[in-house]
Amino acid sequence: MLQLSGVAKSYGALRALDDVSFTVRPGRLTGFVGGNGAGKTTAMRIILGVLAKDAGTVSLDGTELTAADRRRFGYMPEERGLYPKMKVLEHIAYLARLHGFSKADATSRARDLLERLGLAERLNDNVETLSLGNQQRAQIAAALVHDPDVLILDEPFSGLDPLAVDVVAGVLQQRAAAGAPVLFSSHQLDVVERLCDDLVIIAGGSIRAAGARDDLRAQHSTRRFELVAAAPPPVQGEPGVTVIDADGDRTVFDADSDETAQHVLRLALERGPVASFSPQHPSLAQIFKEVIR
Repeated sequence: MLQLSGVAKSYGALRALDDVSFTVRPGRLTGFVGGNGAGKTTAMRIILGVLAKDAGTVSLDGTELTAADRRRFGYMPEERGLYPKMKVLEHIAYLARLHGFSKADATSRARDLLERLGLAERLNDNVETLSLGNQQRAQIAAALVHDPDVLILDEPFSGLDPLAVDVVAGVLQQRAAAGAPVLFSSHQLDVVERLCDDLVIIAGGSIRAAGARDDLRAQHSTRRFELVAAAPPPVQGEPGVTVIDADGDRTVFDADSDETAQHVLRLALERGPVASFSPQHPSLAQIFKEVIR
């Protein structure tokens, strides 16, 4: 388990991180989201030891991180850092050898990983000839080739098309299933919401929300319901009901209690068939907007 507790970082008068605390649990994908300049990259660089913190602790399984611990991490920076003139397979194998693998083992690991990431036909191409999306896949391979115990990825889905997102997500989920804590930042809230088990939302250098995705949804849920009926009842003006959207056979409304919602359902059933009636949970984008206000 990777844990940040009370981490602070300032650049002169600018407070980049202020009492940042959150946990990245093993076997789970944790999405780290926030606007530009919110502090995501600073926090990640402190985890990796690239930046020194001013206060707080970063620990792994209850023990503060050391340089030896960090050598077992996999890190993908937002900026691409591969050597453009090297061949893709050669490059990823070279990085595996830096972690102590033999030449044969390093090449085998690199080939397997690159093939799983959809680069089987580009193994002998120079990095610079790859599209931006394929360079991103190669960058992810560089972070994974040594089977890291902890994985830290800064914008891993940037520049990927939907099919490539699914491929990369599958590889990351396999790494998490092997027991690794996986932390990744992204501006693509729909991707984060679909893939992650846990969420950390940061704004202005402070953590605004953190926890399991479904728990955060429950915490920020209102009694909002969607009714689809052949003859929806005219519920605007009903006590305890606020209509959010009404279009044809579909009505979205807030209710002040579950009993009020059931009353609306009964009204609909009295008028005719009901196709569906279900509670509406807030999206990550809605939760994000709410907590950073």
